[in-house]
Order: sequence, then structure tokens, then C-alpha cells
Amino acid sequence: MRAIFLFLLLAGLGLAGFAITKAQDRFAQYQAALDSTKSAIIDVEDVFVVKRSLRYGDVLRETDVQAVLWPKASLPSGVFPSKEAIFPPGEDGGRTVLRAMEKGEPLLQAKVTDPGADAGVAATLTPGMRAFALRVDVMSGVSGFLRPGDRVDVYWTGNDGEEVGGITRLIHASLPLIAIDQVTDAQRNSPTIARTVTVEAPPRVVAKLAQAQATGKLTLALVGVRDDTLSEEVEATLEEIVGPEEIREQERICYQTVRKGAEAQRIRVECPEQG
Repeated sequence: MRAIFLFLLLAGLGLAGFAITKAQDRFAQYQAALDSTKSAIIDVEDVFVVKRSLRYGDVLRETDVQAVLWPKASLPSGVFPSKEAIFPPGEDGGRTVLRAMEKGEPLLQAKVTDPGADAGVAATLTPGMRAFALRVDVMSGVSGFLRPGDRVDVYWTGNDGEEVGGITRLIHASLPLIAIDQVTDAQRNSPTIARTVTVEAPPRVVAKLAQAQATGKLTLALVGVRDDTLSEEVEATLEEIVGPEEIREQERICYQTVRKGAEAQRIRVECPEQG
């Protein structure tokens, strides 16, 4: 009887030890899973996004924004830290949209004006840049297919005093357009024959454009949206287009002397054909 009791006691102790071991293993697994979950937690922060599509000139209202959780490590530059920062208490005027935003896009300081500020061209200029207007027509303005936000190469055609018949030269590549006539909305998609386009450029380039516009004709060439290359320095002369023989023919100037009483006048006449 005592032997059976002793056997049962040993068996019970063995089972108890096995159960404790299994429980410890299970607790260790739970702890490892908890630790891995903790390491996977991402720090987040409130970021204000727009609740609807907004276009240039729209007035930003409190009902247009909402806070969403955003990974702190990938916060966009220029986000607003709070709703009070977007709509300061006591400010009479609201903010105006400077750049188009789609629903769910973060609201950035560069995309809206200061409270009460006008959304004019001056508000969109990059620091250090200037706005300069160029005269264009249906030919020089790419037949009206220009919109704010496009980039253009600017060519000058004039007489540099050396080439007969003048010369065409690329004077600046990939200038950004910030306005077409009086329109700065980049969402406009209907062709319009503009009379002026406004470009953004540093003062040195503005001086070059002003001189070129005063001494010759400017022509724009549209740059592709995905084209990041800069056009090389290029120029073309009349001789390259019509050939040197035509140029020499244009260079022949003939005169005839006509006497009127005691006066002799030298007038220009058509040159005779050469045999």
C-alpha cells in the first residue's frame, strides 16, 4: 500500500513539474510576442489634411481640414502643428489656397497664404526670384497651349551685328511659368491665346530677358512635364537655313546716280542678274 502511495506521489510530482515547465515555455512565448509587438509600434503624430479637393484661389475653412495620424518619421516639411496654427484666434481674414490639393493631402504652409493675405503672384514667388512678363502671340506662345506651372525655353531672334540676316539663339532654358495673362490657376486646361506670360527668374536672368525683348523677338518652346534635361546652348543663322549663295545675293546692294540739275543723288536699285 505504501509503495502504491509513493508511486502516485512521484507521478504527481512529475506531472506537476511537466505542467510548470510547459507553462514557463508558454509564458516565454507570450513575452517574446509582446516584445516584438512593442518593437513594431510606430510613433505617430496628428497631421492636418484637406477633406476635399481645393484649387487655387479657394478660401480654406475649418470644415475643410481634419487631423489624421501620420508616421512621425515621415512627416512632410511645413505641416501645421495644430488647428489653432491654421486658424489663429482673432484673425479676421482666412487663408487662401495657392496650390491645388487633392482630398487627403497634407496641408502645408507653402500651399496657403498667411491669414488675410492676398493670393497674388507675389505670394507664390520663390525667395530670391522675380516675376517678369514676356510679350507673346499665337506663334511665339506655343499656340495657346501654355499653363501656369509649365516650363519653357526662351529663344531670341535679332541682329547681333555680325551675322547677315540675323541670328536665333537660346538665351535661357526651362523657365517656369507662374501666370498666363492674369491667370495663375494651373488647373486651366482650355487653350487660350495669351498676350503675356509671366516667368519666375533670378534678377540676372530678368535683365537678360529685358534686353532681349527690347532688341529682338522672343519665342517660347514648351518643355515636357517629365523632361529634366536642360537644353544646350544653341543658335541658328540665316546662312544655315537658306545657304551661303542666297546670303551673298542678299549682300549685293546696287546703286544708281541720278542728276537733278547741279545735284547728284545716289539711289538704291535692283541689281542686274549675273551672267
